[in-house]
Amino acid sequence: MARVEIYSKMLCSYCFRAKRLLEEKGTDFEEYDISLGGEKRAEMIQRANGRTTVPQIFIDDRHIGGFDDLAALDRAGKLDPLLEA
Repeated sequence: MARVEIYSKMLCSYCFRAKRLLEEKGTDFEEYDISLGGEKRAEMIQRANGRTTVPQIFIDDRHIGGFDDLAALDRAGKLDPLLEA
C-alpha cells in the first residue's frame, strides 16, 4: 500500500473532506497538523512547491495537491491505482 501524508489544520473543512475520502478508501495516512506553523509548515511549503493552503496531500512522496485535486483524481478513476501502488 502507498504511503500517504496529509498536512492539515484544525477546523479545516477541506482537510476533513480529504481525510474522510481517504478513510472511505480504507487508506492509512500520516497527518501533520500545522495549525501552529513551525517546522512542519515550512516542510509542507517546500514540498508543495510554495503552496501554503491546506490540505496538501502526498502519495509516495508525489505531490497530489489539495482536496479538490484528490477528489478529481478519484472521479477520474486514478486515485485507487495510486493508493494501491
